[in-house]
Amino acid sequence: MAYKVVVTKDAEESLENFIKYLIDEKKNIQAAENVLNDYDATIESLKHVAGSLKLCDNPKLHQLEYRRINFLNHRYFMLYRIVNQVVFVDNIFHELQDYENKIY
Repeated sequence: MAYKVVVTKDAEESLENFIKYLIDEKKNIQAAENVLNDYDATIESLKHVAGSLKLCDNPKLHQLEYRRINFLNHRYFMLYRIVNQVVFVDNIFHELQDYENKIY
């Protein structure tokens, strides 16, 4: 089954901030392109595996029915939820971020 994936404005803004950081601060356009390609590949994967990934372990995130998918090749991940066969990517984080306190 293929899910429809909707990326929220918050998630888009997070991705934009990561890309801006790589380009403006790190001066690494290739790294930014690689992250964008990995993002696209992760979205494609999410369309097929969203329902098979477990709910988050954090009790609050679990209660809100959030799941997590890691980018395939980078240290970023998406928090998402499934509503009526539609996947909503609510935010994107770097694995070193304190995401559990930012999502709610």
